[in-house]
Amino acid sequence: MAQVFNAIGLIGKPNHAGASTTLKKLHAFLLALGYQVFIEERVADDMEIEPQQRVSLVELGKCCDLAIVVGGDGNMLGAARVLARFDIAVIGVNRGNLGFLTDLDPENFERELEQVLAGHFSEENRFLLEVEIYRHEKLKSSNAAVNEAVLHANKVAHMIEFEAFIDNDFVFSQKSDGLIVATPTGSTAYSLSGGGPILNPNINAMSLVPMFPHTLTSRPLVVDANSEIVIVLSPTNDVDLQVSCDSHVVLAVMPGDKIVIRKGDQTLRMVHPKNYSYYNILRQKLNWGSRLY
Repeated sequence: MAQVFNAIGLIGKPNHAGASTTLKKLHAFLLALGYQVFIEERVADDMEIEPQQRVSLVELGKCCDLAIVVGGDGNMLGAARVLARFDIAVIGVNRGNLGFLTDLDPENFERELEQVLAGHFSEENRFLLEVEIYRHEKLKSSNAAVNEAVLHANKVAHMIEFEAFIDNDFVFSQKSDGLIVATPTGSTAYSLSGGGPILNPNINAMSLVPMFPHTLTSRPLVVDANSEIVIVLSPTNDVDLQVSCDSHVVLAVMPGDKIVIRKGDQTLRMVHPKNYSYYNILRQKLNWGSRLY
């Protein structure tokens, strides 16, 4: 079998028995095929490996040309925000719930993975969001998001007030529980729960989804991903505010702050088995009807 990839990194869900079992199977499988294998340090303790195989996530991104993430979509997102800065292909083994981003079956991954390793795969690049917080025109914090950036209050069911601009053009002011700005990758995540549209990953677009707006006319909005979205928080807001990136990273914001969201320069290079179909994934995960004829 001709090797398309040489060094392969394994990333997993820490302290998860099922993920640990799959990681051990993957490790043995890849070594038997002659690959150089590295293990992300957070899951390496439970595996019998040489010390030089144990690396940080950043080191893994630097030395590997394929990363296999074992877990759910949350684990994929956490790894993706780091790995997107490196030219590394990423594929997932589903040990979570829905698994929109993790293709391989943990019990029967060998055949499909072997095909991927032989170069029989499809590839796509998923863009990330770049999120910046400005206070008095000075950058206070920033981070990246694969799925979405969410503006919300620290208290449950507490309305906040803000204005939204797209490419310096005023779009709306709003009182609501917050706003979700989602990528096509994130359109099947939190945004979907909020009534947002499903965007094919090949579409260069972002969606703005209001959260429980105090109006009957507010609707989700889809914009070009090359647009710059600016959210200006009203100085009259009287509650602690924050912006969550993929529900993992929380950026604190204050009344009067400006939030700038744009398409980032980095992309996540995802590979899929040849038989991968985005619409088949949607049909399975969302329980859509099967063919009539």
